[in-house]
Amino acid sequence: MNQGKNRSLVLAGDIGGTKTNLGLFIMGKRRPLSKATETYSSRNAPDLEIIVERFLEKHRASITGACFGIAGPVVNGQCKTTNLPWNVSEAQIKRRFRWKHVRLINDLTAMATAIPLLKSNEFFSLNRVRARKEKNIGLIAPGTGLGEALLIFQNGRYIPVSSEGGHVDFAPNSITEVRLWEHLHRRFGHVSIERLLSGPGLINIYTWLKETGRYSEPAWLKRKIKEMDTARAITETAMNQKQALCVRTLDMFITILGSVSGNLALTALTDGGLYLGGGIVPQILPKLKEEPFMKAFVNKGRFKNLLENIPVRVILNDRAALTGAAYSALKTP
Repeated sequence: MNQGKNRSLVLAGDIGGTKTNLGLFIMGKRRPLSKATETYSSRNAPDLEIIVERFLEKHRASITGACFGIAGPVVNGQCKTTNLPWNVSEAQIKRRFRWKHVRLINDLTAMATAIPLLKSNEFFSLNRVRARKEKNIGLIAPGTGLGEALLIFQNGRYIPVSSEGGHVDFAPNSITEVRLWEHLHRRFGHVSIERLLSGPGLINIYTWLKETGRYSEPAWLKRKIKEMDTARAITETAMNQKQALCVRTLDMFITILGSVSGNLALTALTDGGLYLGGGIVPQILPKLKEEPFMKAFVNKGRFKNLLENIPVRVILNDRAALTGAAYSALKTP
């Protein structure tokens, strides 16, 4: 592969519980430029190194460094993935591939790193509020799990701050949500917000609503759920067929997402914007445009007015985390 004169070529990865995106990048004028990308099933691989080997067999190149955004806490260069049975370490990858520079960062840290690099047409604004420059930014992303991260502006630049905020306690805001919490508490013990705001979380809400007996599951819907990804079946049926059980499931999901997003915006005072990413959000964008999300976002009592002045945007670029990981690799000394 011709990587260009005097241009560093790096390998970047976005490793989630469902899929792994890998790519080769060089630095462009203001952000990394992709030279090759591939997507692999995470669950069908025993470890990350096997996926990297498959990628390099197809795309042979002289790589100067690598950075992998990974779904899980990274401690001392190591990560035990939350939704995969993997143990990943920088040292092990260095030894196996003989690379001098390897970084592991949280996948939401990678996505957050990309936010200042994205163009305006790579976002959709859910409210008509301008972002304030040089102010804190928050990110929340439901997918296989739930991730959160921050960008803190300090000394003229944004500093990404990783988080495991997806595992904080779920705080119900209605009698219905209290009953849902009780159901999940009996099942799991600790009820984190990831138990609701994720692909499996959608299924948890759907299952509880069905078990209440207030909503029926027709035979055609049962077949659809068996034939495809369950969470996707629920969201598509809610948006296209307007089936009552699926609509109620998605409405609860969106209301809880709005409330949790508002909590993050308050926690970090994200005057620079609260951003929504992940695999689920772009699929349900038409529902997010409706009133319930923003109503729940600003429903913070005395701080309602403050929340009304924080911009909320959806990230439309599904490779944002990969771009952020590439930028981190290219900026590694």
